[in-house]
Amino acid sequence: MGTPGAEVRSREIPDTDVRDLVVSLHRLLRSLHRAAPVGRLQPTQLIVLSLLYENSPARIGELAAKVPCSQPTATAAVAALEHRGLVRREPDPTDGRASSVRLTEQGTGTLSELARDEAEDLAARLAALDADEARAVVALAPVLRRLAEG
Repeated sequence: MGTPGAEVRSREIPDTDVRDLVVSLHRLLRSLHRAAPVGRLQPTQLIVLSLLYENSPARIGELAAKVPCSQPTATAAVAALEHRGLVRREPDPTDGRASSVRLTEQGTGTLSELARDEAEDLAARLAALDADEARAVVALAPVLRRLAEG
C-alpha cells in the first residue's frame, strides 16, 4: 500500500517533473536568500522567525513540529536568534517548567527587511518574464502556501 495520492500523481505527473520542481524551488529560494544580505539567517532560523511572526509566542516543540525539524535543531535556531536579539524566551504562563519564544521588535524588523529585499529581487525576476508567465507564477502563491502547510 503506497502513500495516499501517489497513484494519482504517478499517472498524471512524472516523478522527474516533480523532482525538477523541487530542485527549481530550492534554487530559487537559495538565490533569493543570497540577494537579501540583511541578517544572513540560516533557512531554519528564517522559518522560525516567520512562524513566530504568524503565531507568537510558541514553544520550541511547537516550532519544531511546524518547521519541521528535530527539537534540538529548533532549540539551536532559537538560541542563535535569541543571541541576535530577534527572539526572546519567557516563562510559559501555562507550564512553569517550560518556556515560550516570542518575536522581538528587532526580529519583526529584520523579517520585514528580509522579505522586502527578497520581494524586490523576485519582482525584478518576474519583470524579465512575459506578462502571462509572471501572472502564472504569482497565481501559484496560494497553492504553494497550502503545499507548504502540509
